[in-house]
Amino acid sequence: MTYTAAADQFIAGSTNAEVSEADRSRVFHSWSAQGALNPLPIAGGSGCMLWDFDGKQYLDFSSQLVNVTIGYQHPKVVAAIQRQADKLTTIAPAQANETRAHAAELITDLAPDGFNKVFFTNGGADAIENAIRMARLFTGRDKIISRYRSYHGNTGAAIVATGDWRRIPNEYARGHVHVFGPYLYRSEFWATSEQEECERALHHLERVIQAEGPESVAAILLETIPGTAGIMPPPPGYLSGARQIADRYGILLILDEVMAGFGRTGEWLALDAYDVRPDLITFAKGVNSGYVPLGGVIISDPIAHHFDERVFPGGLTYSGHPLATASAIATIEAMREEKIVENAAQIGAEVIGPRLQEIAAQREVVGEVRGKGVFWAIELVADRETKEPLGAPEMGKIKAGLLERGLLPFISDNRIHVVPPAIITADEANRGLDIIDETLAAYRP
Repeated sequence: MTYTAAADQFIAGSTNAEVSEADRSRVFHSWSAQGALNPLPIAGGSGCMLWDFDGKQYLDFSSQLVNVTIGYQHPKVVAAIQRQADKLTTIAPAQANETRAHAAELITDLAPDGFNKVFFTNGGADAIENAIRMARLFTGRDKIISRYRSYHGNTGAAIVATGDWRRIPNEYARGHVHVFGPYLYRSEFWATSEQEECERALHHLERVIQAEGPESVAAILLETIPGTAGIMPPPPGYLSGARQIADRYGILLILDEVMAGFGRTGEWLALDAYDVRPDLITFAKGVNSGYVPLGGVIISDPIAHHFDERVFPGGLTYSGHPLATASAIATIEAMREEKIVENAAQIGAEVIGPRLQEIAAQREVVGEVRGKGVFWAIELVADRETKEPLGAPEMGKIKAGLLERGLLPFISDNRIHVVPPAIITADEANRGLDIIDETLAAYRP
């Protein structure tokens, strides 16, 4: 029996219970206590839909880890991977490869002027690692300033640059300092308006840099729009203000577009909506919807040329892997041809945003909704006056209600993140939002 035939036979005869048990007994899962796992078995997917081994269907409002921007099994991307596999499955990064070069060209074409080179990685975390390395080598400085409400990945420097609880048991990297960013709903600055929040957050950022010693700071690292931390679009002037502070002290600005980039916000890059030009841009996820692991750093010309005569001390066996870069080419081309970025913007402005505002007005458990494109968060609270976050047991009940009604959600802390694939139709978006509204209407504390 061939491998393919054996796999087909296993899948055809499997049930949810069998697959879940096989997974629990053999796979060590991330961010989890292993004994309490109950993973959802998924047998297949198409577009915005997934189904399990027992035949239950789910409308995906998670894009998995907010990466399946182009949807499941897009035929053009699948075909591109197949063609590349027939032609050349792998090649070392030291060799010249036309697929890798073409992908880099398409990616740099989407960046601001003055970005002409890409360092490819296997994903977002090692993109952050290498952006930090470049900043330190370019400036001769060590410290990296990032936000408490952030997530940058689970590798040495990336996890320490991260601000949430996952940093604390992993603090092995050096030279990381954190600040509070703008978040008016839960302001750390006693602000009452977006303008106040922006001004005070920028003042806080600059004072921390001054207190740390500007001559010791290599870079400010910011998610253009923080994702896992709560999908918090920055107030007008914050990113440009951070750029001005960086320039004042000879510090680089790194924008993390791993989650927000490549169509998620209704822009090719989230930074396109803001008056800001960074020095380094990290990406992953949406560049090829995670069909094959891929990430990278888009490098501004001065930093790229810094290494013309100096060795860059970094590399990865699979940097610019041809199967991955082939899938990126096909993804970018399909997104252009099918106007997927424009669809994300339209669905966000005409369907998701208005419907979430309606839900917020009707459901007391909703504290705030915020976002753009197909990148939104519903913040749930036990009390609107105190803004007390809804607790984990209650969030677990809401998640179970969403799954029972056929919606696969992205739950983070006290939030439902509304992050479907960017190909979602208005009918699908409304159906998913109906399920959210029904579930919140049925919620009882």
